[in-house]
Amino acid sequence: NDRLEDVLRGNYDRGRKPDKIPRLLKGAKPNLPVAREGEVEGLEHSNSKKRRSGVGSIGFSGNLQNVKVLQIINIHKADSLFRKLETNSTLADVVAQLAGWEAGARLAQDQVWAKPPGAPPLVFHRDSPYFMFEPSEVVTVWIALDDMEEEVGPLEYVKGSHCWGDGRIGSANQFFQTNVKSLLKSAAEREGIDMESLRIATMAGLKAGGLSIHHGKIWHGSGRNCSKTRPRRGLGLHFVPANVKFTPEAANSSLWKPYVADVNDPSTVELSEEDFPLPSRC
Repeated sequence: NDRLEDVLRGNYDRGRKPDKIPRLLKGAKPNLPVAREGEVEGLEHSNSKKRRSGVGSIGFSGNLQNVKVLQIINIHKADSLFRKLETNSTLADVVAQLAGWEAGARLAQDQVWAKPPGAPPLVFHRDSPYFMFEPSEVVTVWIALDDMEEEVGPLEYVKGSHCWGDGRIGSANQFFQTNVKSLLKSAAEREGIDMESLRIATMAGLKAGGLSIHHGKIWHGSGRNCSKTRPRRGLGLHFVPANVKFTPEAANSSLWKPYVADVNDPSTVELSEEDFPLPSRC
């Protein structure tokens, strides 16, 4: 989390920017000792009147109104410690074995989702539709950067939903809509399933440093961070088979278009290991 604070302030020890980052924070990094009960992580408190000063973790000021979720895409391009974690060959080998990818596993993208206290929920969605590759399989490793207590809005999965048909996909600008289960409801109805019968698996209780691994087609989301003091930070690593090629749809995607610009056939583009690391290969 200390290195995350560096990146949020524009300190990139690999000399590159992430592909997406929120407005940079100003000022010195907060100290990140464990906050005492009732205190906000990273905010300074006087011993007498508990007056706060400065900015806390991930830019939280203590104001619970209109709080936004922070998203960073491809932090591994900017920071060497995140890069080292995300290119760990043992982790990638586990992914390849679970998915049955004989060619190995390639990191297609990472995403940091950081929810300050009071931040809104993340709509239920699938990961696979956003990755324009062939083969089209995706496996996500989700790493908790904080203890996932119930009040901070832990990740939740809909059991068995990776077996559903394609259904409704949605778009990235719907991730923070008020009705967090609207896309899920639409998909469930297409399968003839009512919402009351859905079985939910929650990651509540997962400790910082723990992880879950999920199929790219499983429906998942997370609730609002109801804590008034604690941030909720997580890192998602999206892996694809090592031998993937871009599909024609990549040319129309804001995520992938930069990699296939000025190319008639996206499938001819060779994926560089700098942008798409290959920690597991056969």
